[in-house]
Amino acid sequence: MKEEEDVSPNRELYALLHISPEASDEEIRKAYRQWSQIYHPDKYQSPQMKDIATENFQRICEAYEILTDEHKRQIYDIYGMEGLTSGLELGPKLNKAEEIKETFERLRRQKEEEKVYSHIRPSGSIVAALSLPQFLSGGGIMSGMEMSSEVQSQISKRNTIAVGGNMTVDGNSGGGAANVLLRHQISTVASIEFMASAGLRSLIVVQMSRHLSLHSTASSGIAISLSDGSINLTNTWTRQLSETSNGNIQLVLGPQSSIAVGWHKKDEKTSADGELKFGTSSFGASAHYTHHFSLKSRGRIAGEIGSTALELEVGGGRKISDFSTLWMLYSIGIQGIFWKFEFHRGGQKIIIPILLSRELTAVVATGALMIPASLYFLLKTFVVKPYYLKREKQKALERMQKSSIKIQEAREAAEKAHQLLQNVANRKRNKQLETGGLVITRAIYGSHKAFKKRKESRDVDDDLAPQVVDVTVPLNFLMNDSGQLKLHEGVKKSGIMGFYDPCPGEPKQLHVEYTCGSEKYEVTVDDYGELVIPQLKHRI
Repeated sequence: MKEEEDVSPNRELYALLHISPEASDEEIRKAYRQWSQIYHPDKYQSPQMKDIATENFQRICEAYEILTDEHKRQIYDIYGMEGLTSGLELGPKLNKAEEIKETFERLRRQKEEEKVYSHIRPSGSIVAALSLPQFLSGGGIMSGMEMSSEVQSQISKRNTIAVGGNMTVDGNSGGGAANVLLRHQISTVASIEFMASAGLRSLIVVQMSRHLSLHSTASSGIAISLSDGSINLTNTWTRQLSETSNGNIQLVLGPQSSIAVGWHKKDEKTSADGELKFGTSSFGASAHYTHHFSLKSRGRIAGEIGSTALELEVGGGRKISDFSTLWMLYSIGIQGIFWKFEFHRGGQKIIIPILLSRELTAVVATGALMIPASLYFLLKTFVVKPYYLKREKQKALERMQKSSIKIQEAREAAEKAHQLLQNVANRKRNKQLETGGLVITRAIYGSHKAFKKRKESRDVDDDLAPQVVDVTVPLNFLMNDSGQLKLHEGVKKSGIMGFYDPCPGEPKQLHVEYTCGSEKYEVTVDDYGELVIPQLKHRI
């Protein structure tokens, strides 16, 4: 059975007052007066009963206040309590559902924008290059290091600023630079960037971008070198080819002129890109493909060939948390044979390439590929997988404990409501017994699984008993003076006074056994289904 909770998610207040979602203002007021007579604190002398009555009376008053206000009721029917607490009720009077939806979405976007504007997004990478041949020859194992960092902040709706820098050390030489970028959104289709860099290469860059159409973007930029006065002009055209792919052409005019054609594709399972570049002094082609085997595991293959590079890279990665991924890659090319370890978390990266050999020998190349692959599968089988299974089991236990606490609180609230309903329910029941009318002898509400088990045995299994709740008292109370009971369609029954949800997230049913005269009846309805008794078709 499909869970019906998504059908009518915002009907708890109607269940609380025991009215239909289409109830008129007069019906709401009548229901409020009826419940007020039961729950008004002044009706009870015992301090304990007075406290119980006060708690439930406040719930009734809140439901009455919302459902008798035309605008609040419209908001509640569409967005539930979230809409009422979002600020919609403080805005202008909204007479149409479309206006309410539009205003709600605007307020939601505004909150998200405010969160983004006040958020500073850091990013950076650390590359620590290690060399095994250098270490074996008596030198240090560290052959070089590169660090880069950037902090980006939205300083207003149209302006973004980014401050960053980088430093490189290779052997006995090194260098670095610091840069500042300011991006201004001129309009919804155009933006301009100003960038200044000081260091080994001092530059001033100005670039403008504009959306030419729904699927096309163009940008033009000029970069002036402060060290030698050279100028580079850049033009880039980007075109969306499909929902998941786009292509681009870039033309650079200057001391190192070039033209490049690129392509990028990304969907839920794969990510791929490629580029072909021709310059005045070099040429090259590169490609990259990543495949997601599951939510946590992925593989990568990449290659580059050209006048200055020849390299093939293969490997895999695993997501070790919601924001962290660990990669192990194998690379072979004209620079040698490498292992590369990468740790990505958010916008931060730590990359450790390890040079194993500068010579491309078959033994080293094969061993460098097979050893880490074998170690990975051994670790995954005997270390990683058992660890994750243990962690998932612990998380499931914690979720269960939290759910148990909420269920316990709801159970206690329902038991308190039973104490207030008991006297009136008994009085109505005795009256119906005297006249041979409707008497509910047993009513249980809960897991559909429990009811399925019950069909095989008249008693609910001990393991399933906690998934159902006895609601005989509240149903006898809800019976009217004419000896009839109606539960409205589209109203989740756990919201009724004296009910609670014993198994959140699972399909639920209500089973009722009753007598009318000398006849016995029984009926089972779904959580949001209508119930009208007595009816002849329910007779056993």
